[in-house]
Amino acid sequence: MNTKLKRRLRRIIAAIALFVAVMALDETGALRAVFGDTRGLYAAFALYLVPYLIAGYDVLIKAWRTVRRGDAFDENFLMAVATIGAFAMVAFPDSDPHMAEGAAVMLFYQVGELFQSYAVGKSRASIAAMMDIAPDRATVERDGRLVTIDPDDAVVGDILVIKPGERVALDGVVVQGTSRLDTAALTGESMPRSVEAGSDVVSGCINMTGVLRVRVAKPYGESTVSRILELVENASERKARTENFITSFARVYTPIVTFAALAIALVPPALGFGAWSDWILRGLTFLVVSCPCALVISVPLSFFGGIGGASRQGILVKGSNYLEALSRVDTVVFDKTGTLTSGTFGVVDIRPRDGIDGGRLLAAAAHAEAFSDHPIATSVKRAYLDEAADGAKRAIDQARIESAAEESGRGVKAVVDGHEILAGSDRLMSAHGIVCPDCQQAGTILHVAIDGAYAGYIVIADTVKDDAAQTIADLHAAGVKRCVMLTGDREKTARATALELGLDEYRAQLLPGDKVTQVERLLESARGALAFVGDGINDTPVLTRADVGIAMGAIGSDAAIEAADIVLMDDKPSAIVRAIRIARTTMRIVHQNIVFAIGAKAAILVLAALGIANMWLAVFGDVGVAVIAILNAMRALNCGAADKRP
Repeated sequence: MNTKLKRRLRRIIAAIALFVAVMALDETGALRAVFGDTRGLYAAFALYLVPYLIAGYDVLIKAWRTVRRGDAFDENFLMAVATIGAFAMVAFPDSDPHMAEGAAVMLFYQVGELFQSYAVGKSRASIAAMMDIAPDRATVERDGRLVTIDPDDAVVGDILVIKPGERVALDGVVVQGTSRLDTAALTGESMPRSVEAGSDVVSGCINMTGVLRVRVAKPYGESTVSRILELVENASERKARTENFITSFARVYTPIVTFAALAIALVPPALGFGAWSDWILRGLTFLVVSCPCALVISVPLSFFGGIGGASRQGILVKGSNYLEALSRVDTVVFDKTGTLTSGTFGVVDIRPRDGIDGGRLLAAAAHAEAFSDHPIATSVKRAYLDEAADGAKRAIDQARIESAAEESGRGVKAVVDGHEILAGSDRLMSAHGIVCPDCQQAGTILHVAIDGAYAGYIVIADTVKDDAAQTIADLHAAGVKRCVMLTGDREKTARATALELGLDEYRAQLLPGDKVTQVERLLESARGALAFVGDGINDTPVLTRADVGIAMGAIGSDAAIEAADIVLMDDKPSAIVRAIRIARTTMRIVHQNIVFAIGAKAAILVLAALGIANMWLAVFGDVGVAVIAILNAMRALNCGAADKRP
């Protein structure tokens, strides 16, 4: 609890203590016994005024300032008029005194305001603690010495020295050292990430084990941590439609109920339907109940809590409007490469011809491709260099390679250990008069021939992420009607991936512009909102066109943070399900607060107008409803924790 809040709490406690003491004197008849009936009433008036002013002087000042600005209709004005009116009832000898109720209304209103400030402060503190990823210093090497500087003063090319336990201050590349980085503050991922020379590191991570020397790649203002902090700070500026509705509702509602209270207080007694004191009290009670703070505070607090709960899991939402839109998503469109698949090619199958050992086939292909940097060649070499069954490391012996030459667009021809090896497409095989089978497997097929005889083929494909299939199943279980994949890959590869993951639809062989066209068609048929999930770099047009653009695996990617509405800092598709669940839970809480606040207030307003509700019930109608709504709103802060999946 901050200092300002503590001072406010002490003031309220002092006011309550005085109020209880005065009330004890009043209710026991001590004041009347000392001063007599008439003077005792005025003594009670003066004594109740003390805790009232201690608790509510700031409310009265704010009310006066809003009146001077010509914008009187806010909760401070309503409280000031209602409570001053309750004290003013002492001027009506035929009515019961209501100073105690007037002081109590102000006291409980301030208790509610204190509770609200605490709730907002806790929400902000939760986000601040989660986002406390900006180091206030960085250690750099300059002229052979270690110098501690402000991260803002670092320049591209500086060498950062990061010791175990320290936070990475700026984005860069490791030039020396090995370690493990805790990325939980950015990604929500509990497992540390291993880094070594050549690895990219981003600001905000914590170095866990070894000393790292990192060359700065971006100034602090362009670093990942700076961009994320800016994103979170600006999130409150983009309000949801529900928030805007509540704000507009309060602007219209408050003047209406103020004039309604005035009409209740003045019109019936002017027409002879009862005593002035009775109807004025009804109007004042009506005014207390009508204060819209339960709605005005709890709804934004719910969104703020939802955004904070999501942020703690590495799900950064740029505004409550996007959280609201995400809750209505019934169509999720995925990019394929890097989103549903790992984005790196690997050997997924080896099919040797009868009589040929699979290990020999892979070895022949790896040696033939030894001097190529093509992604297919890299995949074959990586597969060959993996640990053998006995744990020994394989190596490509370049001394065995007598010659090697690429045949443009078809493959490579090499001589290894005196044997001619062809490795490439079916066109390469046809060019050399070798018959190869028509392979129906998804992926890239690398045919291999040895000494003019077909030896078999190797299947290379982009591997599906471990949690991709479960993500699609969870989205369907959550009520998402369509999961669609858009890709530039071949029809056969796209179909195989769609079947493996359980996707509802897919579109293959698309150019970037074609993806926008497809998303527009899907938008026309979507009943709810449409979310597009991509890597945020080459999918920028589609991310912008969708109702909700989600960039996945965006750690360190400026383009992703700029283009998307929601940024998932890790590369796990399962984070999408968590994001949708958080959004829906938040909106459930928002709707609960709206229904409860309006329903409770409407009921008590009717009772107040009929003279059934007294000032104490009015206190509950204002402060009690607000406190319950705020408590419910605070649940949104933890709505993501229960949905966290390993």
